[in-house]
Amino acid sequence: MSETVLVVGGGGREHAIARALADTEATLYACATNRNPGIAGLAAGFATLDTTTPQAVVAYAEEVGATLAVVGPETPLEAGVADALADAGVFPFGPHADAARIETDKAYQRRFMREHDVPGCPTFETFDDMERACAYIDDHDGDLVVKPAGLTGGKGVRVIGDQVTPEEAKEYLRDSAYDRVVLEERLVGEEFTVQALVANGDVRTTPAVQDHKRAYEGDEGPNTGGMGSYSDSGLELPFMIDEDYRAAVGIVEETVAALDDYTGVLYGQFMLTADGPKVVEFNARFGDPEAMNTLPVLDTDLLSVLTAARDGDSLPDLDFAPRATVCKYAVPEGYPTDPDAGAKIQVDEGVVETINQRFAAGADAGGSAAADGGTSPRVELYYASVDERDDGIYTTTSRAFAVVGVADTIETAEAIVDETLTEAGTEGLRVRHDIGTAALVESRVEHMDELRAE
Repeated sequence: MSETVLVVGGGGREHAIARALADTEATLYACATNRNPGIAGLAAGFATLDTTTPQAVVAYAEEVGATLAVVGPETPLEAGVADALADAGVFPFGPHADAARIETDKAYQRRFMREHDVPGCPTFETFDDMERACAYIDDHDGDLVVKPAGLTGGKGVRVIGDQVTPEEAKEYLRDSAYDRVVLEERLVGEEFTVQALVANGDVRTTPAVQDHKRAYEGDEGPNTGGMGSYSDSGLELPFMIDEDYRAAVGIVEETVAALDDYTGVLYGQFMLTADGPKVVEFNARFGDPEAMNTLPVLDTDLLSVLTAARDGDSLPDLDFAPRATVCKYAVPEGYPTDPDAGAKIQVDEGVVETINQRFAAGADAGGSAAADGGTSPRVELYYASVDERDDGIYTTTSRAFAVVGVADTIETAEAIVDETLTEAGTEGLRVRHDIGTAALVESRVEHMDELRAE
């Protein structure tokens, strides 16, 4: 049976999903609030619509005859798009709104973990009265993390002792319009994520990825939706051991077991502490940018996962090429606090093809013989929150595009990403260049060595 798959969402994550599905037998359609040129170039049709309006998404799914849908962002999940698609007879690979609360309601998430004895849960309290929350900060012995209970696009968290003082945290709470907040113990360690494809009780996990939320090099500045990320050629990251990865997978598996018939992606964001992995949060969809690290090295047919989920079959095992990846985002000037939206940008996509041809001919990022000693490196470009118009491509209020390097080592992957960004052009945009560098990765290893030695 031929499949018609609708991808909901227009960011870099959805471009990665679309590219993974474009290599299958599926006929691809997509819809988003912005016209992503990368997705539109892969799809048989692209509709610009409000993806948080379930009726609009369902109408387009029915118009194109979709048999499957992949819901990329969290906001359509919260709005019940997966529920509406299922009611219309279109199988959604994405949780219904109630199940998506594991991400969309952080207070519920923590209570869920406590109720079901899911390991890795930090101590926490929830508040709907900001003055009571401020009093808790005054009375608490130790640093806290301040989290709005609802969705904030990765930009709402404040960490006392790192980003803000206790007084600044209280001012943040009093000036906010948040209905509910979570205050929890500050975890010290190294963050990483493990994504899992879930359906019919099966959990299929992907390699660990380290995202970089802070806006500027050296982990400075405000939190963002993610400036970039890297993964290694195995399941673990350089600062991890096999036991750390298996412990994180175990937490994801216990969470899925406690959820009621969860379908879609569940990704755990963890802090690797001296006592093992602790849960920073769960997300109910592919990570962005983490999808751009894992999907380019996924050797298993993604469509086969979707059809197995729909048909009630066991999910296929996931096979990944033993390659390292580095992803770096180009973002508008001023992002995330005051992004330069509506600026026209120029991206030379031909650079990617030229560089990949050179790699295939046996040259590394410096133009000499390939240093990996294995499969040729390659780079991929993913458009994100840009809008394609008749006269070109324009920025929105979020990240513009990402370049991903795939190679035998993190070092080589990082080098080819920087080369590609330089040649493709980033005028009017900003890149966090330290992501994936040897110095940054080694600092992570040294940090964990220090924590484990204490």
